[in-house]
Amino acid sequence: MSHFFAYLARMRYIRRWGLMRNTSPENIQEHSLQVAMIAHGLAVIRNRLFKGAVNPERVVALAVYHEASEVITGDLATPIKYFNPQIKKAFREIESHANERLFGMIPEELKDSYHSLLFAGEADADHWKLVKAADKICAYLKCLEELKAGNQEFSKASVKIKQELEGFQLPEVHYFLERFVPSFSLTLDELN
Repeated sequence: MSHFFAYLARMRYIRRWGLMRNTSPENIQEHSLQVAMIAHGLAVIRNRLFKGAVNPERVVALAVYHEASEVITGDLATPIKYFNPQIKKAFREIESHANERLFGMIPEELKDSYHSLLFAGEADADHWKLVKAADKICAYLKCLEELKAGNQEFSKASVKIKQELEGFQLPEVHYFLERFVPSFSLTLDELN
């Protein structure tokens, strides 16, 4: 018996943004889907508009599993996770240990199909950059959603994350920010 997928199913219980008041709670399962969709879009944009050669389906797979370790660790708030280099290093070790534990739940005959989804390798460096960019875009979109709902709790995070996104050296990120992000501030009537 393998508990791997039963553990992953628990992603829906892990809440994000734990230190902040949320008008709309978000869990890591729904977050991972949004990251996967946006990362796929970034890969397509890179390939079609900026002469890239990444695999959009591979980017999706990596994005789906990018928060898997949190079914064991929980979601540690960004200000804590990156408070200082020692905490950041320690948390990376905890994440690695959690992924090792999850990987140990996979039957031996399937392990080679999951190893690279749980452990970043050099072969996927460009793919992981897109997942990280999509993850940051999703954080920004969460801020916009909360601000649109009148929750000023996310105002400083919104400014900080937007600055981080503007500093990305990926043209597909800037394209996405310009072409797609403004729609997230509109109402359903405005979208129609």
